[in-house]
Amino acid sequence: MLLLAGLGNPGGRYARHRHNIGFLAADAIHGRHGFDPWRNRFSANIAEGRMGSGKCLLMKPMTFMNNSGQAIGEAMRFYKLEPDDVVVIHDELDLPPGKLRVKSGGGVAGHNGLRSTAAHIGPEFRRVRIGIGHPGNKNLVHRYVLHDFARDEQDWIVPMLDAIADNAGLLASGEDSTFMNRVHLATASQDDEPANETGK
Repeated sequence: MLLLAGLGNPGGRYARHRHNIGFLAADAIHGRHGFDPWRNRFSANIAEGRMGSGKCLLMKPMTFMNNSGQAIGEAMRFYKLEPDDVVVIHDELDLPPGKLRVKSGGGVAGHNGLRSTAAHIGPEFRRVRIGIGHPGNKNLVHRYVLHDFARDEQDWIVPMLDAIADNAGLLASGEDSTFMNRVHLATASQDDEPANETGK
């Protein structure tokens, strides 16, 4: 079983924030792959379904970003999963807007959702990093991530979410590099170079 967790903050006031792109991705996957209706369990909204030939538990932790690992850890222990059965989708300041990379393990780069997840299950989970860009000054980061996407950012957000949903089954089968390349091909301009290395 794959545990696929999109990170974000619950509630309408946060729904379109940059920090919530993990929730947006989870919703896109939920709609595309015919998952069961969302229900509350493990301090999260969860939905069960299948992608490819395997079972998948889709999750949106309702513990707020800083405690995301609580929900992920509860579900992982209940289903007796290993950290590499867990994929976390999250916003990434260190990637340009509209870029995506997949990584296994590593640090948390100041991301509180990743920090909480690593504290609860260890660092060796898989990460889908969706670039939102950096405001250019670390003092502006908090306001930047907890602010709605600009209107013109919809030009990359909608194709990105569609491509993630279309290709999410590859994550379930462990084909992380292929997933990353398919998303890149679906969203790239002609001037972009292929993303052919997981974790870069």
